[in-house]
Amino acid sequence: MTTFIVRCDGSGTGPRVAVKDLIDMAGFPTTAGCRAVAETAVAATEDAACLAGTRAGARIVGRTNLNELALGVTGVNPWFGTPVNPLDPTRAPGGSSSGAAVAVMSDEADLAWGSDTGGSVRIPAACCGCAGLKTTWGRIPLEGVWPLAPSLDTVGPLARDVAGLVTGMALLDPGSDWTPVDGRSLRVGRVRIAGCDPSIDAAIDRVLCATGWPVSALPLPIWTAATEASRTVLGAEAWVANRALVESRPQGIGADVRSRLQDAGRSSGAQVTAARATAAAWRAELERAFERFDVIVTPTLTILPPTLERAADLLNARCTLPVNLAGVPALALPVPIPGIHLPASLQVIGPAGSERVLLGAGMVVEAAR
Repeated sequence: MTTFIVRCDGSGTGPRVAVKDLIDMAGFPTTAGCRAVAETAVAATEDAACLAGTRAGARIVGRTNLNELALGVTGVNPWFGTPVNPLDPTRAPGGSSSGAAVAVMSDEADLAWGSDTGGSVRIPAACCGCAGLKTTWGRIPLEGVWPLAPSLDTVGPLARDVAGLVTGMALLDPGSDWTPVDGRSLRVGRVRIAGCDPSIDAAIDRVLCATGWPVSALPLPIWTAATEASRTVLGAEAWVANRALVESRPQGIGADVRSRLQDAGRSSGAQVTAARATAAAWRAELERAFERFDVIVTPTLTILPPTLERAADLLNARCTLPVNLAGVPALALPVPIPGIHLPASLQVIGPAGSERVLLGAGMVVEAAR
């Protein structure tokens, strides 16, 4: 049972929802996909705040597997197994919200809740061929969600299509209007990422042409520096969040994750300060870009979903980290590549609070594919 760590009854009415096992659910222990946590975890006494709408309008079918402690992009888990990519069992499912994407694309759930600190909703969406929304930082409450890097952590939905994401946002944030904004007249900035697989770039360009949007090239000089700054900030905060666990129960943490945490713990204060300065410059660059464009489009990944043996290639292939550093929302959507059974994934980025615009843009992309 590699997709789910725990299955739930799921009876009743409403959409079937799978919940990543770092979001507290009353009556169930939260494991964060980690043996060291699972061995001492006790049942939560109350739900995480983000589940209030889910309890009122949906039925929970289980708690999904993930990269250990949500620190990873491969979907590989040494303790609970690795969810099987429904597109191709030889390929990595992506992470950290691996079980969430697999549950949706295996039709074991209509919707799934994941977390996204450096791409953990969008990367598995890209690997498994579904839609995923990284929300604006602070929009969805994080009380009762296992922390990784609090200045970057977000919760968001995965679904088979944009309509499912709309339903998901209405459950995660039931107090807001989630009617998508008409996306037919958006101004689009197209960002090229060095080293991207040409077939992915071609697939994205093909669908953008079919949308009828005015698309202009957009250079973002700080993109690479922002990616590296994101790694530094994420690692430093992840070390603070997990240091006690690493020091008290090291053998209950997989060697890869333990090593990455320990490496992050060696970051100097000067390095973190410099990374946060880069973050400020990056946010300013994005603000200037959004004066010219309604949305920005990049690949989600610069490679197709890798084989399980090459899953670690996702660490350097993700185009997701700068989005978290800026705190803005982003949508990942599959786009077909002719003659290949694996899709590319397009990432649409908007300014803070623009999720409804991104959902409207996603509907236009879906119609144009």
